[in-house]
Amino acid sequence: MYEGDQQNFDAPPPEENNNRTFFTAVGILGGIVLISLACLAAFYFFNVRPSQGANSANATAQAIQNAQVAQALTSTAQAQSFPTATVTPTATPLVAQGTATATVTALNLDPITATVGAALTQAALAQLTVVPTMSALPQTGIADEYGAPGLIIIGAALIAVIFLVRRLRVVPVKK
Repeated sequence: MYEGDQQNFDAPPPEENNNRTFFTAVGILGGIVLISLACLAAFYFFNVRPSQGANSANATAQAIQNAQVAQALTSTAQAQSFPTATVTPTATPLVAQGTATATVTALNLDPITATVGAALTQAALAQLTVVPTMSALPQTGIADEYGAPGLIIIGAALIAVIFLVRRLRVVPVKK
């Protein structure tokens, strides 16, 4: 070997001053984060907000329908509370002649009391209506798929991977 040549083969290579690879990787990851935030915002504005408007429209329609039902119950109760009179028949060939009589019904009540009674009747009928309800939670998701023991095993395996990777980074490479 030439003695004027003073290269040191055991020294590490000089470090780069421009970390172009690092900045490229950071730029790519930052771009992915920004694109995902834009997608989340678009999802919110196009899917979530219109459904909130539809929910308020449904609530308004339900309130209007409830007001109409209350008005109908009140009108029905008021109509039933007034006695009705029968019309006297005119010349008929029947043997017995009918006379005008006032029919007394069992609902000769105050209109307010009749309205409350009709509303309570409707409420009682509504309670008899069978409303389907959920009986169990859906069986989806990772916890339902593997259960608690499976999740513990998966967690232990991931912790083992962390320790293995740390160990491989510390051990010097043999040449």
